[in-house]
Amino acid sequence: MLSDITRPTRRTVLAAAAVAFAEAGLCNPLTNTASADTPATPYRGNQHRPTKDLLAWQARADAEAALEPGLPIVDPHHHLFNGTADALYYRREDMEQDLSTRHRVLGTVYIAAYGAGWRSDGPKAMRSVGEVERIVQLSAQPLATTRGPCRLAAGIVSDVDLTLGEEAAGVLEAHVAAGAGRLRGVRHYTTYHDGPLAKFIPNAPRRVMADAGFRRAFAQLERHQLSFDALVYHTQLRELADLADAFPRTTIVLNHVGMPVGVLDFASQRAEVRRHWAQDLGALAERPNVVVKVGGMGMPIFGFGFEHEDRPATTQALVQAWQPLMQVCIEAFGPARCMLESNFPVDKQSCGYGQLWNAFKRATAGLSVAERKALFYRTACQTYRLPELQAECDAAWPGA
Repeated sequence: MLSDITRPTRRTVLAAAAVAFAEAGLCNPLTNTASADTPATPYRGNQHRPTKDLLAWQARADAEAALEPGLPIVDPHHHLFNGTADALYYRREDMEQDLSTRHRVLGTVYIAAYGAGWRSDGPKAMRSVGEVERIVQLSAQPLATTRGPCRLAAGIVSDVDLTLGEEAAGVLEAHVAAGAGRLRGVRHYTTYHDGPLAKFIPNAPRRVMADAGFRRAFAQLERHQLSFDALVYHTQLRELADLADAFPRTTIVLNHVGMPVGVLDFASQRAEVRRHWAQDLGALAERPNVVVKVGGMGMPIFGFGFEHEDRPATTQALVQAWQPLMQVCIEAFGPARCMLESNFPVDKQSCGYGQLWNAFKRATAGLSVAERKALFYRTACQTYRLPELQAECDAAWPGA
C-alpha cells in the first residue's frame, strides 16, 4: 500500500479534475488545421471552456451531414457528471442531444470520471460504489436518438483505488454487485509527471504501476473477469508494458492512444515526442493482452489547438490532424485490437460529436469491411464482453 496517497481527498481530486482536467491540441488560426510550426498557446487544461461557454461555441460549428449514417457504432468511452448548476457538466440529456447528429450509435460503454455520484459518507474506499449505482440508475432506459434507441452504458468501467492492495477485494466485489451485471472493468488514474502537467490532471505516485500494493489489487481483476482501462502519458508506456507482462491474462485497455503530450514542456519537442511514442507504442502492441482506444485526440493536451479557434474544428481539419496518429495505432495493434472512441464531453473542447465520427469514418474509408467493423464496434464489444450488442451491430451493418 502506498503511503503518499491521501485517500480522504481522492474524490476531491477527481472532482477538481472536472475543472482543470488534462487527459489529452497546434492549429493554424487562419485555416483551422493542425500545424507543427504554429507557436503554442498557453495551456489551461483539457476543460478549456466551462460548459455554458462551450455550448455557445459549439453553436458556431459549420453544419455537416453525417457520413455513412447507417454504419453501426459502439462508443466505448464517455462520461456523465454534474448538473447545470456546475461550471462543467454532461448529463444524460446532453449526450442524447449529441447523438442526434444521425450517426447510428447503438450502444456505449460508460467510463468513470470526476467522482460523479460518489457517496458522501461511509467507508472512504467504498464511496466510489456510488458512481456505479448512479450510472445503473441513469441508464435503466436506452437513449432516444434520431437513429433509434441506444443502449447507454451497456458496459461500465468503474473507479477503484488499486493502491488499496488486498483491501481492494471487498471494493471490487461491491462494484460488481452494484453493476447489475454490466461492470466490465476498472480505471485508476496512473498518470504521473514531475513537471507542470501535474497541475492539471490527478498525479499518481511515481511508478505506481510497479508498486507491490497496486499489483496485489490488480491481481484480483482476473478473478472477476474485469479489464483495466489505463490512463497514462506517452512517457509511461514502458511501465504499462511491464504491467501487461506481469498479468498476461488480464486485458489492458490503453486510453486515448497513449497520450503523446504536445503542450507545456513538450510543445517544443513534438517530433521527438511522436518518435518515442510510436516506438514505445509498437513495443506495447507486442503484448497480446493490450488493446488501444483510438481517440481522445480532441483533448487540448495533444497540442492541436482547436480549442483556441473561433468555432469547432471541421471534419477535414480533424482528419488532417488525427489520421497520422490513427495510422500508427492501427498498424501497431491491428484493427482487431483498436476501438474508436468519442471521449465525450472532453473532446467536445475541439469538435462536435458529428464531426468526430465523420473524421473517423473518412480516415478509415480505405480499410476493408472487416477492419472497419472491428474499429467501430467489434473490438469494443469483444473487449467489454457485449456479445448481444455485437450481434445487433453485425445485423445493422449496411448490406448485412
